[in-house]
Amino acid sequence: MIEASTFLRRALLADAVFSGVAALGFTFGAGAFAPLFNLPEALVRETGLFLIAYTALVGWLAARASVSKALVLLVVVGNAAWTAGSIALLLSGAVSPNLAGELMVVAQAIATGVFAELQYVGLRRSASAVAA
Repeated sequence: MIEASTFLRRALLADAVFSGVAALGFTFGAGAFAPLFNLPEALVRETGLFLIAYTALVGWLAARASVSKALVLLVVVGNAAWTAGSIALLLSGAVSPNLAGELMVVAQAIATGVFAELQYVGLRRSASAVAA
C-alpha cells in the first residue's frame, strides 16, 4: 500500500468521471450511438457495461488515501492496453465505423492514453512521497 498523492487521486477521479459518462451513454444509449458511429450495437452496449464496473473500481481508488500500488499499476496498464486495442480495432477491419465512429474511437483512445500517463506520473509521485 502507498499513500496516494493528490495528483494520482485527481487523475483517477478524472478517469472515473470520463469513464462514468461514457458508461452511462454507451449502456443506455447504445441504440442511438451505434448507428451514429456505424458500430455494432452490442459492442457499444457491452463497452458501456464494462465501463460501469471499471468506473466503480477507479472511483473507489480515487477516494482512498492509501491504495494498492499493484492495483493502480493494473489500471495504468489496462488504460494503455485499451488505447492500443482501440487503434487495433480500427486497423483490424473487424468493424467499419463511419468518420464519426473513427473520430470517436481515436478520441477516446487518446483520452485513455492520457489517463494512463497521468496515473503513472501520479503513481511515481506517490511512491517518491512514501520513500521521502
